[in-house]
Amino acid sequence: MARPKPIAFDKKKIVAENRRARFEYTIDTVYEAGIALTGTEVKSLRSGTGSIAESYAEVKDSQVWLVNSNVPEFSHGNRFNHEPKRPRKLLLHEREINKLHGAVAREGMTLVPLSVYFNTQGRAKVELALAKGRKDHDKREAIKEREWKRESARVMRDRG
Repeated sequence: MARPKPIAFDKKKIVAENRRARFEYTIDTVYEAGIALTGTEVKSLRSGTGSIAESYAEVKDSQVWLVNSNVPEFSHGNRFNHEPKRPRKLLLHEREINKLHGAVAREGMTLVPLSVYFNTQGRAKVELALAKGRKDHDKREAIKEREWKRESARVMRDRG
């Protein structure tokens, strides 16, 4: 029997993407989590600003928090504006949180956000990956493989 295809999340508008994470880490499992945001944070994200380049997630007191993500202040937010780098709560099921906590505690894995996006219903979501850090020699191996694929594709295209 064929394996079922992995779930593709319905991403309507991608706000921020952590492209470096796929190079720095070996991705194991990917989860979709909601984010608890204030009103000005949602408006700021809808305008397309935000960064998760150096952010990570951690499990504290059976809750998952997105740390060090940057959502700039909303331009028309006046005194109701939010703090740009505050920790944001991620919304996951309790069973998923327990799995993540066990993997981080026992296996030395890391919770890395891959992207922040709005789904088709207009809700802000985070694509959260359970990942293991790569060593330098693994990174070099990945670069070699990527360049080899590019070169072989170029040769096939030219002969074509």
